[in-house]
Amino acid sequence: MSIQAAVVVPHPPIILPEVGRGEEEKISATSSAYMEISRRIVELAPDTIIITSPHSMMYADYFHISPGETAEGNMSRFRAPEVDLTINYDAEFADRLGENAMAENIPAGKMGEREKTLDHGTLIPIYFLEKAGLDLSAVKFVRIGLSGLSNDVHYKFGQTISRTVDELSRRVVFIASGDLSHKLKADGPYGYVEEGPKFDAEVMDNLGGADFLRLLTMDNAMCNRAAECGLRSFWIMAGALDKKSVAAEKLSYEGTFGVGYGVVWFEVGGEDTGRNFDVQLKNFKLEKSAERKSHEDAYVKLARLSLETFVKTHKPAEMPKDLPAEMTDNRAGTFVSLHKDGELRGCIGTFLPTTDSIAQEILQNAISACSRDPRFSPVEVSELDDIEYSVDVLAEPERVFDIKDLDAKKYGVIVENNGRRGLLLPDLEGINTPLEQIAIAKRKASIPANEKVHVWRFEVIRHH
Repeated sequence: MSIQAAVVVPHPPIILPEVGRGEEEKISATSSAYMEISRRIVELAPDTIIITSPHSMMYADYFHISPGETAEGNMSRFRAPEVDLTINYDAEFADRLGENAMAENIPAGKMGEREKTLDHGTLIPIYFLEKAGLDLSAVKFVRIGLSGLSNDVHYKFGQTISRTVDELSRRVVFIASGDLSHKLKADGPYGYVEEGPKFDAEVMDNLGGADFLRLLTMDNAMCNRAAECGLRSFWIMAGALDKKSVAAEKLSYEGTFGVGYGVVWFEVGGEDTGRNFDVQLKNFKLEKSAERKSHEDAYVKLARLSLETFVKTHKPAEMPKDLPAEMTDNRAGTFVSLHKDGELRGCIGTFLPTTDSIAQEILQNAISACSRDPRFSPVEVSELDDIEYSVDVLAEPERVFDIKDLDAKKYGVIVENNGRRGLLLPDLEGINTPLEQIAIAKRKASIPANEKVHVWRFEVIRHH
């Protein structure tokens, strides 16, 4: 037995007549597609249906597998308590999946359940399945939450799901529940950004072509700006279909209410070793890393040398002898920032020099960025090829007395109140005004928002 089919579906509460009260007619193409894939699933008569949902338990570093024998949920929070469903869990599958995941160093299991009721990302697919004739008492479910871990870990977890299916000889259908961008329309509930429609077009193209490498390597900044919902759900599904022949069919796409809803069916065939997207993703990342390294200047190369030496040996790197004089003869504060998969992975620095040279400042701050940033766990050897670096060299701060003298793109800010100091670098994504800069710098220094502060500005030369 194996995974027979997989589907991508949205989960807008308004699609249910009990919630929409007529508004669901505005997304009738999505409703029709939902019913069609539900009928197909019923015809396959699966033993187990696996649902990945963004609205189940979600942790930054852990995949939650719902425990227990049964679960119930309703749509009362959407003013439709009459939509009330109970399902049976495949407890044996959940246990085996957790064991297999931990054996492969994937953080997943049944710990940490805070909410036992079914979320709407799970309820809505089940609602349509029951409407299509599925006897809920005759099939079991596995509900899985997403995580904040990287694309390759989600894919690997999907592979583990597939292996568990084979071990237990289950007939399985995989449902990847997830909406697309939430920012498609200015009059929508979340507003509009240009990345919204772009994200939806790329996702639907990638899913419709079963091009999982492109799905796994979409620009993370664009995805974040688009306020997407289901991408990680789709990554797990892609891993569950690793090395399998897949025929994809796009049934519908709508963005009527400012949120993208896509329905895609994946018919699963036999083995196809060419669809080894874990290997392709690894090669893609290695190529990107090599390309980045080829364009790094002396400042970034020194930060990389310092960080990689420390992570591998737990000792500081020796100062290279061929550095430019501007790095060895001058003193300045520096910040070393680390990003991985488009997300911040560490940032530590000094706003005034604490060593004899810019080079020494970079050496020490790179170590701090990878190991002493309290917001993150220390960087591990396995991450080194994925780390992107930027090094900011700070000019001497100057006191300012009027907010008109600040510019969020040009100047960073330092705020001070009774010995507490907070700093924010300039030209950071999503921070567009000096007031935003000051507010964030206050929070970083644990200064109450209503307290007055002394403010300094500084310019930086950014190397990346």
